[in-house]
Amino acid sequence: MNRIDRLQTFEQLKTLADTRRMQILRLLMAAPATLTHLAGTLGQSPAWVRHHILALESANLVELVEVRVTRGVTEKFYKARASAFLIQEMLLPEADQPVIVLSGSHDLALELLAGNIHSSVNVLILPVGSLDGLVSLRQGLCHIAGTHLLDPSGEYNIPFIRHLFPDRDTSLLTLAYREQGLLVAPGNPKQVRSLADLARPDVTFANRNKGSGTRLWLDRKLEQAGIPVEQIKGYGREVRTHTEAARMIQAGKADIALGLRAAAIQHDLDFIPLFQERYDLALSPETASQAGFQSLFDALQSAAFRQQATALGGYDTSQTGKQILIH
Repeated sequence: MNRIDRLQTFEQLKTLADTRRMQILRLLMAAPATLTHLAGTLGQSPAWVRHHILALESANLVELVEVRVTRGVTEKFYKARASAFLIQEMLLPEADQPVIVLSGSHDLALELLAGNIHSSVNVLILPVGSLDGLVSLRQGLCHIAGTHLLDPSGEYNIPFIRHLFPDRDTSLLTLAYREQGLLVAPGNPKQVRSLADLARPDVTFANRNKGSGTRLWLDRKLEQAGIPVEQIKGYGREVRTHTEAARMIQAGKADIALGLRAAAIQHDLDFIPLFQERYDLALSPETASQAGFQSLFDALQSAAFRQQATALGGYDTSQTGKQILIH
């Protein structure tokens, strides 16, 4: 049976960092081969191939599957241990400082929070969208996932946590409530008023990436309003952060984007408010007890952070630091 294996050790990744070994592995994923066959395909000597096969064997990536003796000549056939390999592991730097990987939805206040603790903890941020952030948390590819997913029931985040983590406890820490709306150029030259204007032929839209909470909110509202996405010029052009969306408007590359009030303020854009949402940080209770994480939680609950987040514009920090444990 064909199967896909996950590369799970640093030794495997280090072995495949050599492009020659990667090429040999790909050939052996397609079909078994001998050292002589591989040497002929690669234009190298059998001894050269054997050197790399031994390294691949040591990393548990290939195996000897057959030995044939034909007219006194012994042939050894090697094959990859899987038909495909998935490289999806979190590799962290070796350092004295604790490392925290924050994934999920992009947020300007979260960037502030990370900056407040950079001297004691190495915080790495990967904006991939709320949904992909929770999936990364589920797969162990991050420590904390930022999320603002609105369920049809009207509840934020909790229904998605229950669905993705039915077998484990998960904590939600509220970062803040934040305001989203339409970002437009100063003076609103296209006279944009609502989401209905996205379908106008004279405006260009800058969309957010699939799986982001902003994109999921938008798609639901467009469906409810009966606005076909095919009518929206620029709907297929995606940016991954609120900052990128604001820059598109600022540079004149788009007329409208959906994003944070804070992003509009930072880039001197006009803003048309549409809704307020709760942005939470999802993590496991075990993660919360690890070294270094207390610094993040202390910074989150500090008066200084609340003041900084509020100063961004569009942030309500009255519930910042509130914890919800989901069983």
